[in-house]
This record gives sequence, structure tokens and C-alpha cells, in this order.
Amino acid sequence: MPAAFPTITKIKFEGPASRNPLAFKHYDADEVVAGKTMREHLRFAVVYWHTFRGTGSDPFGAGTMQRPWDDGTASVANAQNRARVAFEFIEKLGAPYYCWHDRDVAPEGATLAESNRNLDAVAKVLKEEQKRTGIKLLWGTANLFSHPRFVHGASTSCNADVFAYAAAQVKKALEVTHELGGEGYTFWGGREGYQTLLNTDMKREQAHLARLLHLAVAHKKQIGFKGQFYIEPKPKEPTKHQYDSDAAACLNFLREYDLLPHFKLNIETNHATLAGHSMQHELEVAGAAGALGSIDANTGDELLGWDTDQFPTNIYLTTYTMLSVLKYGGFKTGGVNFDAKVRRESFEPVDLFYAHIGGMDAFARGLKIAAAIQKDGRLAKFVQQRYASWDTGIGKKIESGKATLKEIEAYILKQGEVAPNTSGRQEFLENLINDFL
Repeated sequence: MPAAFPTITKIKFEGPASRNPLAFKHYDADEVVAGKTMREHLRFAVVYWHTFRGTGSDPFGAGTMQRPWDDGTASVANAQNRARVAFEFIEKLGAPYYCWHDRDVAPEGATLAESNRNLDAVAKVLKEEQKRTGIKLLWGTANLFSHPRFVHGASTSCNADVFAYAAAQVKKALEVTHELGGEGYTFWGGREGYQTLLNTDMKREQAHLARLLHLAVAHKKQIGFKGQFYIEPKPKEPTKHQYDSDAAACLNFLREYDLLPHFKLNIETNHATLAGHSMQHELEVAGAAGALGSIDANTGDELLGWDTDQFPTNIYLTTYTMLSVLKYGGFKTGGVNFDAKVRRESFEPVDLFYAHIGGMDAFARGLKIAAAIQKDGRLAKFVQQRYASWDTGIGKKIESGKATLKEIEAYILKQGEVAPNTSGRQEFLENLINDFL
């Protein structure tokens, strides 16, 4: 088939002085930072849904995207052709991974059996393209939110038949992910929540969600899939409240239903914003619990209250993100997945390259800055000194669980009044970060 991007060659690293918009200024895949190459640290992935299925439509207008390779049909042949275009793009970009939803890569059929055949037919091409290019599948997932059957949710639906359909769809998506050598599988509960509690049995719905996840864990073992399972937090949209509302809610749910050993979290910046948190907050919550798995790299517009999924270009955002990722040992199975879409006004195919190049450069800068801050040590030393009173004396005794309330009372009565011993020095620390930017 003819090239979809005939005038664009493989994107190269040309350095900060380059003025070529189709070149990396900061992402040098082979550059070693903190003991690993940038490629190994960042593990960039391109998403199938926004990048190759996004049309640019919004509630007020039709799609605007110019995609000459797409004939506009829901045929398997068109889906197979689109897969080849996707790999041409990812190969020229130089990203090592991609991600998909089952219904993004292959058209939905009239029955589940037909949908499964369609997915198998496209997966055959995906497998061929993976072998040809060396590009790998970071994770797959099932779309359990777009079809009208999921109007009341998927695993949390009030209809047991809908649960059964969702479970069967997960089974197939998991098997295809395994067949394609996927390094993980993600669950995102787009409609696993409620619009009103007047018609909702929350306890029962959450138990059903847990039941589906336990079934998936069992099937994973049965088919020999070794990839990591992820849950992706989001507080709302399309539902008023989603059960996976933020990192803390996900962790509480996983602990309550004995699922935590099997799952880590896939944290998204825009979802953190919608939950009223920063990306760093969500990463710290997940990391402290040993559950930081992967990230969806995007950003939202803080003046807008919905999921805008913009490409990340804010260097503070990428620096703080990579500070937390490095703090917890880096990615083991996950990566930096660009769950982001070009703006409706950026409708030409070349805009896909500009967007991804900018995001990859922003994360490369964030990685280098975060590694430099970590190596410098002043930030970590300040935090350590701020909590120094917990390393000896009564603090150490309390942390170890060896102090009773009676002993603590006797200690403080002897001490008398207590005063703060260390300034928080927020301004000093913000200036320290700026020194590296």
C-alpha cells in the first residue's frame, strides 16, 4: 500500500538549536539519564483511539480531521488498512509502544461472535506489523462504554445479561492482548458509576465490578498471560460519579475486595485535574502504596471542567511527574502513554507528528530535570531533615509502635510547650526547582 505520510521521514534528534518542527529537540532515545536510556525510562506509547480514530467532532459540530487513508466505512478491510497506517506513523515517530481498545482497532459486529472475528482479522495485521517494525503493545483494553447496551454501565449494569456481555468482551480482549505480546491490560470504568443514587444499589454494583475483575484475574492465570493489570482512575464524565474516582478510591476498592495484589494504577493527568488533584498527588498516592504502574500523558485546561485530553507541553508538569516516577523506581511494565488528541482546529495529518514530538520533548526535558534534581539531593535532604524528629527519641518509638498513650503523655508533660522546629520553606523549594528549569 502507498505511504500515508510520504513526505515525512523518520523523526530524528537534532538538539535544542534545531528549528525543524519535525525533529526532536530534547528526546534522544539513546541518551543515558540516571543509568538508563531515555527510551528505557519513558517507554512512550501512541494511543489508537485518539490518534487514529479521533474525528475532531464535538457536541457542537461534525468531525474536521483530514485522514486520506480512511474510506469512512466500518469494514474490516478499512480497519486493516488503518492498522498499517498506524504502524507507519509510530515507526516514523520512533515510539516503542502503542495501546488500543478492542472497538478502536476493529469494527463492532452485529453479534459478539462477529465482533470477535473482526478483532481477530485486524489482530493478524497488528501482529504482522509488530513483527515488521519491532513496535510492541504496551496494553490493550475493552471498550465497555460506547455501545448503547452499556447505558447503565457494564459490570455494574442492573441487567445481568449486560454484565455477561461485558465479561465475554473482556475475555476476548484479554486473549488478543496476550496473543500480541501485550505487557499489560487496563480496566477503565467509563460508565461504572451512577447518575443518581435514587435508582442505584451502590454496594451491589461495586461487588459486581469486583466480581468481573476476579474473573479476569482467574482467566489471566488460565491463559498464561504475564502482563500487568491496571485500573485507571477518573471521577466523573460520562457518569456523575465513577467508582474509580481517584487513586485513593481505587486503592480502597482493591483492598476491600482482595484485588490489590493483582492490580496497579494507570494515572492520567486530566483525570487527576477532574478529581481536584494534581498529577503529582495521584502519583504519590499510588507510589506510596506500591501501586504506581503506568501513566496516561496528557493535560487538561484548568479553565474548563471536562476531559480535554491535550498534549502535555508544560515542563513543570513533566518535571513533577518524572520526580515521582523516579522516586518510586521508574516504570517496570507501564510507560508514558499519550492519551491525548490534537485540537479540532489541528486537522491535517502532519499535526499528529507535531503533537507527539512536542509531548515527547516535554517529557524528555522533565526526565532530565527530575534526574538532575534527584542527583543534586537538596530537595530530598530537606524533606528528610523536616521529619528528623521521627528518626530518634519519642518519634522513632511512636513510629515503631512501641509507645503507649500513657508514655506519650508523660513525655509531653515533661517537655512543656511545643513549637514548630522547621519552616516549611515552600518559596525556597519552588526557587530550587526553578534553578533546574
